[in-house]
Amino acid sequence: MNTNHQIAVYGAYGHTGRFVVAELRDRGFRPVLSGRDEHRLRALAAAHPGTEVRPAAVDDPAALDRALAGVAAVINCAGPFATTAGPVVEAALRAGIPYLDVAAEIEANLDTFRHFGDRARAAEAIVVPAMAFYGGLGDLLVSAVLAGETGADEVHVGYGLSSWHPTAGTRAAGVVSSRRRDGRRVRYQDGRLQYHDGQPTTLTWDFPAPIGSRTVLAEFTMADVVTVPSHLDVGEVCTYMTAEAARDIAAPDTPTPAAVDERGRSAQTFVVEALVRSRGTERRAVARGQDIYAVTAPLVVEAVRRVLGGETRTVGVASAGEIFDPAGFLRALADRGALDVSL
Repeated sequence: MNTNHQIAVYGAYGHTGRFVVAELRDRGFRPVLSGRDEHRLRALAAAHPGTEVRPAAVDDPAALDRALAGVAAVINCAGPFATTAGPVVEAALRAGIPYLDVAAEIEANLDTFRHFGDRARAAEAIVVPAMAFYGGLGDLLVSAVLAGETGADEVHVGYGLSSWHPTAGTRAAGVVSSRRRDGRRVRYQDGRLQYHDGQPTTLTWDFPAPIGSRTVLAEFTMADVVTVPSHLDVGEVCTYMTAEAARDIAAPDTPTPAAVDERGRSAQTFVVEALVRSRGTERRAVARGQDIYAVTAPLVVEAVRRVLGGETRTVGVASAGEIFDPAGFLRALADRGALDVSL
């Protein structure tokens, strides 16, 4: 077991990064604050006395090496991940430490699997992309449903969000992703990613309480189309988004999240339902909670705890459902009050 409690958080002053820093401190870790803006890092450090500040830009490998010197792992919270993931993974490999990020960008996550899979495996290094609400949580739910089975015919993940007030980072990442795919839509069908120009369709999804029956946009594609097929033999992976949340994220004037409690969470609630169809059977798992950005923090910090504690099942670039015991992971989050989970 690794007894070094220093964890570098790259992009620590961002919206999600602040939640991650607070969660690390709550769980007994010592966050090391990093990112390109020294003034914002020092302002955050003032709110967390005793935390160390190590500024670094992603285009400065020497500064990144200094930022990661002596830490046990690094969590990358700085989007767009198309820009930051590669350099920070490289720095983590040089330092010989685990890398985790909270990327929701489909193409950035694909890059991590493709560019670093062989190298990380050969080095017996651990790289966990998309260890977040999008990509990580859905993969854990699907993997828990399958309970050790290695594939399924279809996977459907419904995102029942009461609303979606995006952060500036979410909007910036969306712009980058849209440019990379030339404005096309993306889906996972017939065992592969497909880009197309079709329009989204709507249907009704009967979410469990408290969301209930809602109109959803089909093929509102999230990072699950990368994480789930990375380790499971699946013919189709489709994700869905409540129409209200889709309208929020599309509207340019939707405000950023506003805190409503002492933990800084917004009023947004969510229900995520994973539906797995295989050989004529249908199985489901559900997670409920508050604030998609805030819940990313316990997800990625629990992952760090398990990595450093040796509670992993593989090495290399791996998604949450492959590298961790998915049911145990979800139960641990439920025990801490981060999620309400039904498996």
